[in-house]
Amino acid sequence: MARFTIGEHDFLLDGAPYRVLSGAIHYFRVHPDQWADRIRTARLLGLNTIETYVAWNAHSPVRGEWDTSGGLDLGRFLDAVAAEGMNAIVRPGPYICAEWHNGGLPVWLTSMPGARLRSSEPTYLAEVTEFLRNVYAIVAPRQIDRGGNVILVQIENEYGAYGSDKAYLAELVRLTRELGVTVPLTTVDQPQPQMLRDGSLPGLHMTGSFGARATERLATLREHQPTGPLMCSEFWDGWFDWWGGVHHTTDVASAAQELDTLLAAGASINIYMVHGGTNFALTNGANDKGRYLPIVTSYDYDAPIDEAGHPTEKFFAFRDVIAKYAPVPDELPPLAEPAPTPSAPLAIVSEWLGEVAPGTSSSDVPLSFEGLGHLGALVRYDAALDAGAFGDGPTALLEFEEVRDIAWIFVDDAPVGRLSRGLHERTLAVPRGSALTVLVEEQGRVNYAHRLGEEKGLIGAVTLGGSLLGGWTATPIDLDELARRTVSPATPGGGGEGPAAGPVSLRGTFALERPSDLFLDTDAWGKGFAFVNGFFLGRYWRNGPQRSLYVPGPVTRAGENDVVVIELEGIREATARFVAEPLLGDREE
Repeated sequence: MARFTIGEHDFLLDGAPYRVLSGAIHYFRVHPDQWADRIRTARLLGLNTIETYVAWNAHSPVRGEWDTSGGLDLGRFLDAVAAEGMNAIVRPGPYICAEWHNGGLPVWLTSMPGARLRSSEPTYLAEVTEFLRNVYAIVAPRQIDRGGNVILVQIENEYGAYGSDKAYLAELVRLTRELGVTVPLTTVDQPQPQMLRDGSLPGLHMTGSFGARATERLATLREHQPTGPLMCSEFWDGWFDWWGGVHHTTDVASAAQELDTLLAAGASINIYMVHGGTNFALTNGANDKGRYLPIVTSYDYDAPIDEAGHPTEKFFAFRDVIAKYAPVPDELPPLAEPAPTPSAPLAIVSEWLGEVAPGTSSSDVPLSFEGLGHLGALVRYDAALDAGAFGDGPTALLEFEEVRDIAWIFVDDAPVGRLSRGLHERTLAVPRGSALTVLVEEQGRVNYAHRLGEEKGLIGAVTLGGSLLGGWTATPIDLDELARRTVSPATPGGGGEGPAAGPVSLRGTFALERPSDLFLDTDAWGKGFAFVNGFFLGRYWRNGPQRSLYVPGPVTRAGENDVVVIELEGIREATARFVAEPLLGDREE
């Protein structure tokens, strides 16, 4: 069997120097029927390896479950990489960041009493042990020294930016080896001395994560990793977007020059991302470094292979650089063709918030999403309003300790305002009435630093006119079930003529000659969620920058297709339109 090892200066494959030319593709961000296409396009770029994280919370949303079906079949993904003649790098975390919901950690884990995240605390480590046992049961048999293609496994992820618990790292190494992993083990950190010192152990090969100033960063890495191959295992060739921001891009020539500098220095690379994919459904993460910024649905990342799998200008610039240092296939991937542009009038099926019967559990302090055991994006909260809180005035001040992450306020079913965590809003004057309803959306769980695992919903006590407002009921809302109800039974006619106020669910149909990738235009809509043929595309928001949603071809069909929109605020035009190209926002160089 082939062996992959680390020599004095190089990675070695069966004793011969081997440069890792890798690109990141996250299997959980790509429809499984498109894995082979994306992997093949990466090979045509000149790469010899594909890297992926493992998203623990995708596989285990509920404690004790381990799901590898459909798009979570890690073994099938690694086999698809092998079928293309490429090697694989696996980075199981258990924390992955990746702008992914909760940094990849399950909500049940981050809610567990006593579990100190990313540490050697026993409660946390017991759960990590079970997770790694499941992962390595898939990975270990596919290692290169067993006839497979996995050549490297990473321990934790940029741990030096978070902590310095060496006992924790040592236990991860022990578990990894005990569970059958024999290939070399790596760590990754930004090339800053303290991060490199805190994030690794003797015997683990240090790698760096950066996108610029390659010569300087490699020199710092070499100071802390005196021997063995240099590797930038996250070469940031683009960046991610958040709602309310701009569409981030990097200058093609500058990115290609940095890649050239790395390869000229003899370094191995992993391009992050070579193909970003999509945060389908409710999988986007968020950052909060003083202001909460939820990540958009697209994870295009300005990568060489765009969200729909097509080569970009950056693809060809990178390919020309790689060709200077390694053989590149003669074949080129086909260029993108405009997507079909059908349209469909949308019929209002229901004003669904009024159909959600308030729950029966009552509490003086609203229950969080975690307290309800709810993994979805929406919870309805209800409380009776005390007339005495208004005194002699027409309004009273409603105040929350914290809203996570955005709340729509209704009095006697009439909308009266919205509060946004991103704007640090917590108070609202509400008119007299008898019933208060608060609809809260969890917009994405923080994926970085010390706000990992924070609770969602209405947090803490609520006051009205300075007095405690109690007697709360909380009702989880299942978006998938709501979408199913929207298409079955038969949908009322009408729609397609003008604005519609939310919360509301709408449904339309459109025809295709054959299954096709599509881009759903959301520019005329407010804020909500969209489905095509039951497949949860993700979130949209007029706040931008993203103004379309990618629809993978495999979820469409020849003939009639369904589109369902669950709108929270209001749409200007009740029509589902598709556009020929994605609308990701104004480019920022």
